[in-house]
Amino acid sequence: MNHKPDSNSDEKARILLLAGFLGSGKTTLLKRILSWESDLSNSVVLVNEFGDVGIDGALLKDSGSDVVELTSGCICCTLSADLKLSLEDIWKRFKPKRIFIESSGVADPASIVAVLREPLLMQTMEIGKVITVLDAEFWEVREVFGPLFFSQMAMADLILLNKIDIQEKAKIPQYLSEMHETFPNTQVVPTIRCNIDPETLWTDSDTKKNFEIRPTHLFKEILLQGELPHGSHGHHEDNGGHAEHVNDAGNFVTFSFRDFRAFDESRFKEFVKALPWELFRMKGPVRFQEGMTLVNFVGGRSEWLPWEGDQETQLAFIGWDVNGEEILGKLKECMIDQ
Repeated sequence: MNHKPDSNSDEKARILLLAGFLGSGKTTLLKRILSWESDLSNSVVLVNEFGDVGIDGALLKDSGSDVVELTSGCICCTLSADLKLSLEDIWKRFKPKRIFIESSGVADPASIVAVLREPLLMQTMEIGKVITVLDAEFWEVREVFGPLFFSQMAMADLILLNKIDIQEKAKIPQYLSEMHETFPNTQVVPTIRCNIDPETLWTDSDTKKNFEIRPTHLFKEILLQGELPHGSHGHHEDNGGHAEHVNDAGNFVTFSFRDFRAFDESRFKEFVKALPWELFRMKGPVRFQEGMTLVNFVGGRSEWLPWEGDQETQLAFIGWDVNGEEILGKLKECMIDQ
């Protein structure tokens, strides 16, 4: 996990709220997140189960972090007061850097966020991100789930369109397009078993230092830490040093681009706007006439940061069933000296 170490004892705890219907993959995601960190001494997991028996809490006991369970109700309604008291107690007992809240499948994140924004809690805690895990199968029948379903989507900073490996291949681009149209301000990333790289999750990582273009490494992080699905394969492309590596597993594709020539900034920004929804990850420093910029594009949204490293464009791409050569061709059209 790339979250910065806590250098200030007065720093607020950062809350990550996981939402989504039952069976979508929230516990899988949480266990994956916890596996990234070698030291979880400053993290607390709060699990909300609707029934009397806390199954998820039992599954997380070996994570190395402290697990607090709230059962026999939902933290967005009947247990909202318990949630507040639990968070206050967590701060007094642990003063953690991070608090992971896995809500029940019937919880409305809007009500939970309302509790988290109470003035007393905001003195010691802040909401880092709301992540909603969505079983891809549910999107096609979304109308039957009612307002709760859409609230779980609308409140999210990041939606993981999960279990895409058991859907028809042609439906994934359709789902991504529809979701971006419905929730234009939300990042949407397709996943298999909730596998994403740490940097996609944490937005406050120090991306300006120690950057190295490693698309294959990043790609393997996304696909079960290198456990590629059956039928995966890869091959090397030699295209003037631009397309260094293409590797696909199932229908995931990764490729990269390197060049010292400068890009026209306005054309490059139009290129980013026109990227297909299936291209959900692009990262690296880009050389413009005015100087270098680090571009980090995730799930339809991008951030642009100053860059003081190597003066070479180095971009890594990851997508679902995208045409890498076509995307690279459009990228090269943005160069000033083609």
